[in-house]
Amino acid sequence: MSGGTRPGAGRKPVKIDLEQLEKLCGLQCTDAEIAAWFHVSTRTIENRRKHRTFAEAMERGRAKGRISVRQYQMKLLEAGNATMAVWLGKRLLGQRDAITAEHVGNGGGPIRVTVKPDLRRLNDDELRQLRELAVKTQPDPGRHSSSAML
Repeated sequence: MSGGTRPGAGRKPVKIDLEQLEKLCGLQCTDAEIAAWFHVSTRTIENRRKHRTFAEAMERGRAKGRISVRQYQMKLLEAGNATMAVWLGKRLLGQRDAITAEHVGNGGGPIRVTVKPDLRRLNDDELRQLRELAVKTQPDPGRHSSSAML
């Protein structure tokens, strides 16, 4: 990292504390945010990432941050948050809202099976949001589509 021909020429390397770097990465900060924190350019962060100890500190911090988010999600699930239960079921267990199966009887097409959620576990705010969504998805009674008139 020398900037000239004489010894000691050029810009002096900026000290980036790896402990602080790990904490920032734990918060899932972007390279631009990390660069701003240390008063360097994003190019400096990109170049330093090529060094093993720097890259390891960043990955260790990001991993700790992801684990922290998962722990909080599990706490919400354990507290009975239905929305989190559905979301985690879809993400971690591959569950889906609608399941299709092949019908072996006459006709032989797919049978659509819809899984209905247990709405008894929703809190008042979640029920209000669901009602608002249902109202938005209802067809406008003043408008008639050409297929509905046939």
